[in-house]
Amino acid sequence: MAPTERIWSVAKATIEGKPIIYKFIADAPPLNIQHTMPWLTVISWKYEAAQNNGLPPARINKEMIRLEDGLETIGGNGSVYLDAYTATGNGLKEFVYYIADREAFMANLNQALSDHPAYPIEINFYEDPEWSDLAKLHQSMSTVH
Repeated sequence: MAPTERIWSVAKATIEGKPIIYKFIADAPPLNIQHTMPWLTVISWKYEAAQNNGLPPARINKEMIRLEDGLETIGGNGSVYLDAYTATGNGLKEFVYYIADREAFMANLNQALSDHPAYPIEINFYEDPEWSDLAKLHQSMSTVH
């Protein structure tokens, strides 16, 4: 499935009384693709949530958009990684991917962001060969009205 063929959904949930905005792929890719990308990779940006109903303030949101624009240029989309979802709210912005190879992904990420300033982000890798994190998100979004 080519990256341009993916269908995205947007939904809002409430956690601890604050809105969380999700943008996520509507369907997981076929199992043969899932099996090649067992690493759930989360790029997190924490920010102060006391203002703006837990959403990022305008200045920080502008920086986050610049980061997101850079992340969209990471090489290897469809072979090294697939974007799964983003979540924004309650003091946290997350960009979530499933990846095949941690070293290749990090090399491509660093290349894509080479002309960007340093961002206050954290990157974590979790083994999730069944893509259960995305499945849980799909399940929870099907109950949100």
